[in-house]
Amino acid sequence: MKEYMGAGTEAADIWAAVVRGGRLSCQTAGVLTAIALVPGILTHYVLPRVENVCWKIVLGAELLVTSILYVASFPYYRQFHANFNQLMFNAANDDIVALFWSLVQEFYLPVRLAVACVLAFVLWKVAVAFVLRWQGPRLTFVSYFPWPVRWAARACALGVCYVVGLLSVFGGSLGWETGVDWENAGVTKDDFLNEAILDSYQAVHRGYVLQNRMLACNGLDFTVEDIRALAALHAGMEPTSDDLDTYLRHEAAGAGLGRQPSHVFIILSESYANWPLLDKYQGLHIADGMRSVIAEDDSDYCPTFLPNGASTVSAVTGVVTGFADANLYLTTMPESFAEPYPTASAPQFQKLGYTTNFWYAGPATWERIGAFTQAQGFEHFYSRGDYGDVPGSVWGCEDEVLYEKILDGLEAAGDAPSYNVILNASNHSPYDVDVDEKGFDREQVRAALPAEAQGDEHLLTELGHYWYADRELAKFVRAAKAKYPDSLFVIVGDHGDRYNIDKTPTTYERYGIPFVITGQGVHKGTLLADSAGSQIDIVPTILELIAPQGFEYMSLGTSLTTTNRQGVNYGFWITRHAIGKADTVPLVEEPIEGDMQPIDQQAMQDYINAIRRCGEAGRERIKKRRLQRYATSSLPL
Repeated sequence: MKEYMGAGTEAADIWAAVVRGGRLSCQTAGVLTAIALVPGILTHYVLPRVENVCWKIVLGAELLVTSILYVASFPYYRQFHANFNQLMFNAANDDIVALFWSLVQEFYLPVRLAVACVLAFVLWKVAVAFVLRWQGPRLTFVSYFPWPVRWAARACALGVCYVVGLLSVFGGSLGWETGVDWENAGVTKDDFLNEAILDSYQAVHRGYVLQNRMLACNGLDFTVEDIRALAALHAGMEPTSDDLDTYLRHEAAGAGLGRQPSHVFIILSESYANWPLLDKYQGLHIADGMRSVIAEDDSDYCPTFLPNGASTVSAVTGVVTGFADANLYLTTMPESFAEPYPTASAPQFQKLGYTTNFWYAGPATWERIGAFTQAQGFEHFYSRGDYGDVPGSVWGCEDEVLYEKILDGLEAAGDAPSYNVILNASNHSPYDVDVDEKGFDREQVRAALPAEAQGDEHLLTELGHYWYADRELAKFVRAAKAKYPDSLFVIVGDHGDRYNIDKTPTTYERYGIPFVITGQGVHKGTLLADSAGSQIDIVPTILELIAPQGFEYMSLGTSLTTTNRQGVNYGFWITRHAIGKADTVPLVEEPIEGDMQPIDQQAMQDYINAIRRCGEAGRERIKKRRLQRYATSSLPL
């Protein structure tokens, strides 16, 4: 996987990773050894006849798990650009059946599992032969020496065990001061090598610890006074109230479009990254559909936009609830079903007279999305089960089918004014849409790729699915405009960070998603020339365009038409000229293109803190209200 190493990575970096990883894996080896020894020792004294059988079984189980994790780590890194991490535990909330078939079809689960089993068997045979070689009579030669020699040998053996034990406990060191663990292991300048330092068990442990940290607390270390000050700073007000609603309340300046459109569409397009829309990739011709939409006079485009989180469910919660992502699964948390959050989008559009619809290509049970969106105020939810026997993958029907069903559904509803959130699924593993049959020019795209990528058929298939999603998206926008000419459309990706041509993409190319707005009344300049944002800014942007003057709405985000010049999410911030990680002190700026304009460090840090903490405080308030209702009722908590 050397192609994932960054430019400038040298042999010294690789050696540093090997040494650091070897030290860290002393911990793993110690734990595995203890697990293998304990049953053997117990049976030695209780059931000596089964001692060998017992430790052989335990050793085999350990090697099988180790081999499976090792083999799985390769496709996992290719998919997520990371060793095993917290995303592993999201699978518990995912559609297990769809996930299984995706693993079978895209990642060849049976083949990889068979390889892991063969590897484990070979290692087991070697390990058993090694242990048996040094067992029993081969060590009895010590008994022929005088007792001082025997005791010296035992003392040396105990000393060796003691040193090995220290190395195991302290990660290749003799004390905690110089010990290595997963939190301080990444010592190289290369992201790939820093992930490779963690063996599979250490990577799983890291994900487990982070997951439990998230579940154990809301991640805040802020007082009420801190939150009040941040909320006031974000709202541009004096910190005079302890009611969070005071700081989330906005009044529309007046319909920026000069009218209220008949239909509003927010399209969350699966894995629809921004990088194919950049000029440097124009020769691929996989984003020609959206390029043509952006070029129209009634469209505007912000190229500096961030997803709410690393997965689709984060995008859903951002648009549905208006809250920034904090690695919390709102779709499965009980308080999300008590009542809509104050910043939820559907109730606010209902106040403007819209029927609210959520259209999903997949099953309603995925992440409890059907129940969640309706609990958050959507009047209608449509999913795979409502579309009949239609083509698609385990994750959902094909995009062209979804868009056809949406237009048919709006017509059946009598074309009543509607607010529609659309979540498609075709640009997703197992990438089984027959894009070649649908017109994808594979050879044209291959010729436009760098020489080292031209033989990567899987990458070409992924790019073909982006092309298909882009084409069908543009077709839907044009068809809906023709049918409902006074409608408004917002197109964004649900997230990026799934595949790139460059194995070591820039932060901007890896994580950025597009923000495209189009419809009657939109023009070049509708969005601020230096606008930037994230998915929590989508709804306030729309409301400032369509709501009458004085219309009151609740929002953590702000409009890209009036004030918003920065975006922030779970891990990154962005402006029109720079991007960086949100958790470094000081914030490190990575230029997007051309000359980079320095950011105001304090202002950006305040914005990051305000978005995260105010969102957390809003969710916590709903939770407390729910607990208070239970406490005063006859229902058990």
